[in-house]
Amino acid sequence: MSGLSDDEISALLAGDFEKFPPQEQALLHLADALAGAPVNVSEELYGELRRHFSEEQLIELAADAAQENFRARWNRVFDVGSDELYCALPQK
Repeated sequence: MSGLSDDEISALLAGDFEKFPPQEQALLHLADALAGAPVNVSEELYGELRRHFSEEQLIELAADAAQENFRARWNRVFDVGSDELYCALPQK
């Protein structure tokens, strides 16, 4: 299985990172920090990231996040909407 479950997506939308393993929590906090303006990655967050990832991995992760932020901001300029590929499944 790949991707996120509906429960994980709901947790993300609620800002509930505690439902994820520590390594993923650190990445989620990095993504939030990189999406802000101005971008600010605290020394505390950087230290947490370094406990889980090498410098090379962090460079790649930050580049990926920067590219996604670029794409998202580009879409805002040109009012590119969602393709509606995600649809939550009804709860059982």
